[in-house]
Amino acid sequence: MVGKLTKAQKKTAYDAKLCKLLDDYTQILIVAADNVGSNQLQNIRQGLRGDSIVLMGKNTMMKRSIRIHAENTGNEAFLNLIPLLVGNVGLIFTKGDLKEVSEEVSKYKVGAPARVGLVAPIDVVVPPGNTGLDPSQTSFFQVLNIPTKINKGTVEIVTPVDLIKKGEKVGSSEAALLSKLGIRPFSYGLLVVNVYDNGSVFSPEVLDLTEDDLVVKFAAGVSMVASLALSISYPTIAAAPHMFAHAYKNVLAVALASEYSYPQADEIKEYLKDPSKFAAAAPAAASGSAPAAAPAKKEKEPEPEEESEDDMCIGLFD
Repeated sequence: MVGKLTKAQKKTAYDAKLCKLLDDYTQILIVAADNVGSNQLQNIRQGLRGDSIVLMGKNTMMKRSIRIHAENTGNEAFLNLIPLLVGNVGLIFTKGDLKEVSEEVSKYKVGAPARVGLVAPIDVVVPPGNTGLDPSQTSFFQVLNIPTKINKGTVEIVTPVDLIKKGEKVGSSEAALLSKLGIRPFSYGLLVVNVYDNGSVFSPEVLDLTEDDLVVKFAAGVSMVASLALSISYPTIAAAPHMFAHAYKNVLAVALASEYSYPQADEIKEYLKDPSKFAAAAPAAASGSAPAAAPAKKEKEPEPEEESEDDMCIGLFD
């Protein structure tokens, strides 16, 4: 029968496992494991089984193993993990898509009661309605200044109540009330706090960026590079088109102000001499699509001369 491993043997086995994972995987999710129970963690391990491995451990042990492994392999990129090992954290080694794995991890959250002294991660609002509690329980509501009324022999909350604000500690009265109401306001699970990808470390929000977001950010970056290059007159690929355009404008200005000329400048000079040529240079399509000119107005036909009174008399008595 194999005896139990000693403490030193456990450390050696843990170190060997962590080093092997570092060699086999280039993508790691650093997750916060506050208020995550062992059963919940086991369910997460089963759910991620396949492309991902969850590894928990003491920060000092993980830091030591990573530091020594970086020295032995010469891969200093591993050292970027050390500053991330703060607090109750774990590592998820994966070969899958980082966004998909992160979304899968977020599914394994379970509801939790508001325990006394716990810092609220979210705002807690008690909804209005019948609580099912008998009138003898009104003292809880009075302590917390919650407006109530008695309806059919039970306590009913009149309006929504902001019971706990995010970042506040849960008091004994708030915890007792939520427990009586059967409200489990908080949910806990592994929370991705940092992402390690082949030596690079970034925030998990980056995983939510779409291709359109990347295009917009890239365009903004190119614009900033071009602006900086133009301001210091330093040639870059981003600024080159603008520099050529500005240079051509300067050459054209010199040609217009002097006797020197070239074909493109001659054309501009002709336009400046006779501005009416600008209209002639309008696109042919625009002129073709213009409505047909209105037909010339007919000349006004001469009105017939009025008959004289003498002619009228002749006609009547003739």
